Amino acid sequence: MAIDWVPFFVVMTLAYVIPGPDFVIILKSATRHWRHGVLAAVGAQTGLAVHMLLAAGGLSAILSRQPEVLDLIRVVGGLYLVYLGTRLLCSDGREHSDQHRAGHPFLAGLLTNLLNPKALLFFVSILPQFISPEHSIPVQVLVLGMVDVLYGLLPWVAVIVLGSRLGLLLAQPRRRKLWDRTTGCLLAGIGAWLTLPGVERLLPLAN
Repeated sequence: MAIDWVPFFVVMTLAYVIPGPDFVIILKSATRHWRHGVLAAVGAQTGLAVHMLLAAGGLSAILSRQPEVLDLIRVVGGLYLVYLGTRLLCSDGREHSDQHRAGHPFLAGLLTNLLNPKALLFFVSILPQFISPEHSIPVQVLVLGMVDVLYGLLPWVAVIVLGSRLGLLLAQPRRRKLWDRTTGCLLAGIGAWLTLPGVERLLPLAN
């Protein structure tokens, strides 16, 4: 199986280094406890594994040719981030009363990744660049996808360490409240940014 591993690792590194919704969810979770960060990271990579299986089965390619489906995924994913952000905006800065507002970290990581159309498009548009038509395409997708899932754990460890260290500075309720408000605004902003274009394209279809 002739795979150009060096360019593939470069592309993966760039994909993980550029902060996105997964980064925010994992960092936010890790500030509450490093175990929460781990759960969020495992959730995100589990979602990535689901995208990998869809791609290996050919479903991702089918979905990518249905722009309205991608827009629907974008809207639902954006609304979920707005929901998480809004709950954090209601934070009072007290750890024991705010845990439920943050949502379960594994579920937050899983849904954030599953509902991110960019993750789906990665397996449809980027991954095929490193696949040889002379060999089994599903097998190559599974191999490259598994490498991507496992490789992603490395940057998430760094994010979890950063988040847990940052959590020590957020022990005071006032600081925690400010942090929750900031991350809440960030998540809600990302969610709105994802949602609005999809809604604009879906509305004419509903008429």
